[in-house]
Amino acid sequence: MGLGEYPNAINECNLALEASPKHSKALLKRARCYEALNKMDFAFRDSRLVLNMEPENVSANEIFERVNKVLVAKGIDLVELEKSFLHVEPVGAARLRKIVKERLRKKKRKTERKSIEDDKKLEDKVVVEEEKTVNAEKDVEDGDSRRKKLEEEKKASPVMDKEVIASEIDPKVTRTVKLVHGDDIRWAQLPLDSSVRLVRDVIKDRYPSLKGFLIKYRDQEGDLVTITTTDELGLAASTREKLGSFRLYVTEVSPNQEPTYEGGMNNEESTDKFAKGSTSVGDCVESEKASAGLDHWIFQFAQLFKNHVGFDSDSYLDLHNLGMKLYTEGMEDTVTGEDAQELFDIAADKFQEMAALALFNWGNIHMSKARRQIYFPEDGSRETLLEKVEAGFEWATKEYNKAAEKYEEAVKVKSDFYEAHLALGQQQFEQAKLCWYHALSNKIDADSEASQDVLKLYNKAEESMEKGMQIWEEMEERRLNGISNFDQHKAMLQKLGLDGEFSEASGEENAEQTANMSSQINLLWGSLLYERSIVEYKLVLPTWDECMEVAVEKFELAGASATDIAVMVKNHCSNENALEGMGFKIDEIVQAWNEMYDAKRWQIGVPSFRLEPLFRRRSPKLHDILENVFSGPQR
Repeated sequence: MGLGEYPNAINECNLALEASPKHSKALLKRARCYEALNKMDFAFRDSRLVLNMEPENVSANEIFERVNKVLVAKGIDLVELEKSFLHVEPVGAARLRKIVKERLRKKKRKTERKSIEDDKKLEDKVVVEEEKTVNAEKDVEDGDSRRKKLEEEKKASPVMDKEVIASEIDPKVTRTVKLVHGDDIRWAQLPLDSSVRLVRDVIKDRYPSLKGFLIKYRDQEGDLVTITTTDELGLAASTREKLGSFRLYVTEVSPNQEPTYEGGMNNEESTDKFAKGSTSVGDCVESEKASAGLDHWIFQFAQLFKNHVGFDSDSYLDLHNLGMKLYTEGMEDTVTGEDAQELFDIAADKFQEMAALALFNWGNIHMSKARRQIYFPEDGSRETLLEKVEAGFEWATKEYNKAAEKYEEAVKVKSDFYEAHLALGQQQFEQAKLCWYHALSNKIDADSEASQDVLKLYNKAEESMEKGMQIWEEMEERRLNGISNFDQHKAMLQKLGLDGEFSEASGEENAEQTANMSSQINLLWGSLLYERSIVEYKLVLPTWDECMEVAVEKFELAGASATDIAVMVKNHCSNENALEGMGFKIDEIVQAWNEMYDAKRWQIGVPSFRLEPLFRRRSPKLHDILENVFSGPQR
């Protein structure tokens, strides 16, 4: 919205307020326009009117805070501005008809008949109308110098707004106050120039059960200071808190400790005066009185009912309080006992495992993201294809690194979390294959940087596999000997009668799952060594034969048939009779073995375990794409 459009927007707001003087949205919109035009006093006024009606209005609070900062920076006294803002005229806008009317009456001058009729209508509603721009040649009948000066001011600035303040809005300006009595917090609206005696009477109406109390406010240093004079009340208002309201803290004391507040009027006079000055506060007081009357009636009925039935309900309340006290003390004894400490150890171990498992699954997510497929345009050139492949390689490398980071964090959380070690070995194995296929685009040898990186990844993968296998075998040995963590936890829970909290698999299921875990780990380990032997053979390293032999041993431990092992050995790239490309298809054989195990598992009902998704991973398509795009050095 440009600067030239703000006057029109203000005019529209004025029309809306003329129809509905308490329309908060129109007041907020007009306040924003004034703020944009740097008329902070008018923006202050409109936002304050909204806060008087809606103390929790977020938009009004934001505008009010911004305008407050600007006005304070200019050195303007906000308290005085709040007291006088109803009499402030907009800069460059028309004078109030009410003010003009009062001045004309003082000078006993009368304007045209139409103006007199308009003034009569304004006796029921105070309207600040937008005056039309007066022509320079217009003659003023009364010749009053003050009237001419007024017309010159109207001519000098563009007509911008028509402000409406209806007579329903009481001229008594109020501020929103929070009365805090312990946990009981209530709203109140007090005049800006209210005395401490009036505040005391309002608090008495809000909390009729209080016989005596002190009124306090929190100063800038955080101390609660007692208010005894009207000047101190003004100081409390100047240090009010945010959101357009300030807090008064009510502390109950005996009547003889209550200070003598200044002010000559008695309670009834001050309350009546305030009720006449603020309709909203009066309504709230009447509502509180009605509520207090209703509560009193209920209390009397309860007393009659207790006397008629012949029992004392207070004794039941005493029993309840006594029971809660004993329950709390009993819980304290249980929590601080030795048995509780052992339960806490079990809970801590489970939460530690849950945290490690969460990081493990987080790493699995990144491993899955690394499998993102690459799509090539049908009519794309080789350059386009290479760009797509390079982007896919960078994406997969980034996701592999993120997965490794999560697996390493899981190991830091729980050092014996063997699943994370095995998953880390799988990640390093896949990344090594990816780097190898990508390195085939250039001529490489055993001394090149790319080949050294690939061999380092294979070394790390073997170390992770060996570490994970070792931890798992130790855990299985403890389980078979009955000294595992599960057995210890089970004994403790049985002692406390909580043995039903953990489910235990049958011996047959445990044996089947153990055999499957060993088979899967050895199968993954054998695949890693088989792929490494291919890399070393192509780099003309003499250790490839040793890797091949160890890979065959791992396949035998995994339970692979002699026929399948013979097929893999025959199709190794070192064999001159091997079919081209078969050396890189061991993943297909491994996948076939996994599918055979799945069929068997469904038949006997062996439950799945955490590493199954990892063992069931298919080789990423990107590996095949890199193999087809780049051709490696031939021996």
